Amino acid sequence: MNPTLHILTRTDLADVDISPGEVIALVEDGYRAFAQGDSRCPTKLMMPIPVEERDAVSYSMLGYDGSLQQVGFKTSYRQGNDSAEKYYTTIGLYDDATGLPFAYMDCQRVGASRTPATTALIAKYCARPDATSALMIGTGVQGRNTLPYLLSVLPGLRELRLFGTHPDGIAETKATLSRYFPDRDLDLVDDVPAAVADSDIVVAASGRAAHPKVQTAWLKPGGLLISVASKGVESGALRDADYAIATSTGQLGVTGTRLAGPDGKVTIHAELPEIVAGRAPGRRDPRDRVFAFSSGMVITDIPVAHALATRAVAAGRGQQVSLWS
Repeated sequence: MNPTLHILTRTDLADVDISPGEVIALVEDGYRAFAQGDSRCPTKLMMPIPVEERDAVSYSMLGYDGSLQQVGFKTSYRQGNDSAEKYYTTIGLYDDATGLPFAYMDCQRVGASRTPATTALIAKYCARPDATSALMIGTGVQGRNTLPYLLSVLPGLRELRLFGTHPDGIAETKATLSRYFPDRDLDLVDDVPAAVADSDIVVAASGRAAHPKVQTAWLKPGGLLISVASKGVESGALRDADYAIATSTGQLGVTGTRLAGPDGKVTIHAELPEIVAGRAPGRRDPRDRVFAFSSGMVITDIPVAHALATRAVAAGRGQQVSLWS
């Protein structure tokens, strides 16, 4: 019997049904398994492409999910930081129990699911328990899904705010929120510093944004600022925080070097997997201004990709290819 690989395109995966709550549970379990030593997640490898006018970069991540016994290889390539059309990401899954390949798939849907799930988990564990307001800055692929994920873990959020500059992104953000929470309103804001100062949770997922770069000092006492690898966050945001966390300190050293202090060093008080596992606090004091740097970890890609692939294959999607025949 020749091993076969399921090839799944972006279209194959686009409408596979999986709720924010399911994704959050998968990602939370992924962090917990990693903290317990059951999974492996080496630091992301990043390679800038040495052609200045193209501003291109490539990433690679390798990991092992101990719960699913799946090995994942993720690759990403972007030509130009402002070009969503020239961003390509894939993931390959191998079944470590059988030793056979399972799937090779487009990873856009995976990233658009596990990233807001991580944001939601940071808010769950690091926001003040009495948080009632959230501000989303940015309407890219990850940002459009964030608010339903936040509400899934923090249903007590009453005021939802959005800053965006792209009409299509704003419309899709509203539509996504309405799909899962049809009774919730969303307020559009244009004064970012004022909206930050008035919000308990601030999520910055903007690129080269048309807004002043967000500063931790703008937060109200007890506020939480989550940077989803955002260029819209001031470089001093981490240094100015009372308490700083990262999904991975190692990956912060790869993708968040601009946040380092004058000596080139960063101080991280806790990592998210340790917080999820109950080994570190999400904050030390109710009045702490907390900064969180979110960088994707393949241990969260693998379970989400596996769930999407399993459902797509069961629905007869994709192609089977015998690469080794």
